[in-house]
Amino acid sequence: MQTEPRPLELNDLSRLALALRVAQQPEAIFREVYAVACESLGCKLFTIMSFDTERYEVERLYTNMPTVYPLGGRKKKRGSVWAGHTLENLRPFRATDPDGIRAAFDDHAVITGMGLGSILNIPVAYDGRCVGTMNLTHVEGWYTQAHEAAGLLLASFLAAPLALYQRHAKPKAAPRMIAGCA
Repeated sequence: MQTEPRPLELNDLSRLALALRVAQQPEAIFREVYAVACESLGCKLFTIMSFDTERYEVERLYTNMPTVYPLGGRKKKRGSVWAGHTLENLRPFRATDPDGIRAAFDDHAVITGMGLGSILNIPVAYDGRCVGTMNLTHVEGWYTQAHEAAGLLLASFLAAPLALYQRHAKPKAAPRMIAGCA
């Protein structure tokens, strides 16, 4: 079983840089980050969430499994240990077994019920604050500390799109979201 990420290559970063330049944002960059993350880090379930600091909740803007984790889904995070670690302190969260997932997430039964037992949440930061998270889930024992460093680099390509989404999102307006293909 792969437990180390394949090294990110200049070609990966070029793909991401080019994806930022094309029309149809944020769809284009979300899809490319998903592709590179799965190729380099590995993932079965992948989501991108925006973080609303006023409501202290995250909102799903991208998913590769929309039937299980639909677009627009929101999760309240106020008071959780995970929120302090990831949303406030901007530190990646990694759980490598179902017990770690159970301790951090209310929807642990859905995650582990799909045979997933390892999770990596990367905070996406812009201007010193969390604007969202990039979330990867895989089989038990998959993610390591090396995945965290590569994940932080990949997630940096999401900072501007998530910051712009927050700036332009209207509280009552339907967000512009996309589902990835599995």
